[in-house]
Amino acid sequence: MNSSEISIKEESMEPSMMQQVTASTVDPVDLEKKIIELCTEFPQGITDQMILVTVPSASASQRQSALNRLLSLGKVDLFKNPQGALLFKLKDTKVAGLSDSDSQEKVLYQIIKEAGNKGIWSRDIRYKSNLVLTQVNKILKSLESKKLIKAVNAVNAPKKKVYMLNELEPDSSVTGGAWYSDQDFESEFVQVLNQQCHKFMQQKALSAKERYPDDPLAQRAASYASSKEVLSFIIELGISKITLSVQDIEAILNTLIYDGKAEKNVVGGAGVEIGQQSLYRAVPPLVPPTGLVRVPCGVCPVIKDCRLGSDISPATCQYMKDWLSF
Repeated sequence: MNSSEISIKEESMEPSMMQQVTASTVDPVDLEKKIIELCTEFPQGITDQMILVTVPSASASQRQSALNRLLSLGKVDLFKNPQGALLFKLKDTKVAGLSDSDSQEKVLYQIIKEAGNKGIWSRDIRYKSNLVLTQVNKILKSLESKKLIKAVNAVNAPKKKVYMLNELEPDSSVTGGAWYSDQDFESEFVQVLNQQCHKFMQQKALSAKERYPDDPLAQRAASYASSKEVLSFIIELGISKITLSVQDIEAILNTLIYDGKAEKNVVGGAGVEIGQQSLYRAVPPLVPPTGLVRVPCGVCPVIKDCRLGSDISPATCQYMKDWLSF
């Protein structure tokens, strides 16, 4: 929405705000300062109702004039919230590379900035800005050429791009995290990590058995390992070219639990506490797993995105083909 071309009308104000209060009691300059202060206090945006509460003596026409003047001066931007109500935000004037005369660029930049490292689709940008698609695409190309934003392909929708600020690192929900490289799932890498994590816990269980041959309870306690210990083991092996986090290792350990190869024990207090810790240990299977239990869907990390007709589909799944041919 181009704020330089917008004129707020009294009809856009809420009906309850149309009551005329003594016009001489509010100085226009003071009212504009109050609106700026309110926008600074609430960077996510303010409504006309909030202005009325802050300056109850200001009439609808006075608020209209003050807002139109601030828009024309480029001090605030105008948006619409999901309910369709007008929302006023303080304009970010500290962004290097943005033209002072192009308010549309600033509006789109602000929308993309608010999306953070998860990004935002061009369709949502168009909805929030109220600009036509051709304008949106033109401005996005301009912002990209100025290195202010970048387009990132999301793993859950490879044919669509999300936009975020150029300096941000995309969220793992966008890139797929450690398990994806150029939008391809690194199945071999995950399998190697799975095997090495299981091997580490088996070695720890064997060591505990040798250390406490006559004490089953001590054996059990000594066979547990934290996810940090497993991560340290993986780092020492040097099998990963990327930096793995504790959360990444816990995701692998969870697949071992689903396979019946490990179990988890949470210690350190009840509920979600700061000192709470998850411990893992290898366990022998009680019975050989049945064919249905070995279905790859049970441990697939992208099962939520798997459906017929999509890029991730059971019809094209190599793991499913291998399992069926086994």
